[in-house]
Amino acid sequence: MQIVDLDEKYNDLYFMCLEDWSDEMKEAGDHKEDWYSKMKDKGLGVKLALNKKEEVVGMIQYIPIEYSFAEGEDLYYINCVWVHGYEEGVGNFQKKGIGTKLIKAAEEDIRGRGAKGVVAWGVSLPFWMKASWFKKHGYEKVDKQSMAVLLWKPFSEDAVAPKWIKQKKKPEKIPGKVSVTAFLNGWCPSQNIVFERAKRAASEFGDKVVFTEIDTFNRENFSEWGIADALFIDGKEVRTGPPPSYEDIKNKINKRVKKLK
Repeated sequence: MQIVDLDEKYNDLYFMCLEDWSDEMKEAGDHKEDWYSKMKDKGLGVKLALNKKEEVVGMIQYIPIEYSFAEGEDLYYINCVWVHGYEEGVGNFQKKGIGTKLIKAAEEDIRGRGAKGVVAWGVSLPFWMKASWFKKHGYEKVDKQSMAVLLWKPFSEDAVAPKWIKQKKKPEKIPGKVSVTAFLNGWCPSQNIVFERAKRAASEFGDKVVFTEIDTFNRENFSEWGIADALFIDGKEVRTGPPPSYEDIKNKINKRVKKLK
């Protein structure tokens, strides 16, 4: 198993979170590619895990915390660590210690960049990006927002613990219309899929539905709302992890349309 930096020849695979076999990933648009083009010269780090056939079976990406969804100084933030876990494509490579090798390589790189520590996020339930997994690797919980747990591993004694940037407001209803508001940062293909499905579903209802896109890669927008990636229908947040189907989103919008007078 090799851990290497992202090479251009693997870019397309990276943009699809290693799931080039997935029809669902093809719905994500080019938002991840756009995000990468903006972040590649802003301190983005990407490590890949290659098997003996030099196939990519895992990845980790991390950014300076000022481009993340948490407050901090002289820290790096892990957006995600992912080891391919499906039988399709290259197959299931989870439970083989690859995630551990990826996070160790990332930490070594982050130390070399002069950061005072590394920050990660995880969920309190036992599925993708488990907070408990980071705790096993020496990370400590410092903040929580709903199910999202913020953790960190300081490298120096003068490092200051990070904290979540809290949601400041939510979209309001529009009289006589159904309001569909999609917040999009671009870093996560799964959330990009939600955005594209919501946009397509909203267009099915003509002028009865107002679709609003809020670009949260723009820090002014993110600071105003305190929301990175989310979907709201008439001011009510829709659960987006895992991504709801196109039909599910369309049905939710349709229920609100039927209530219009």
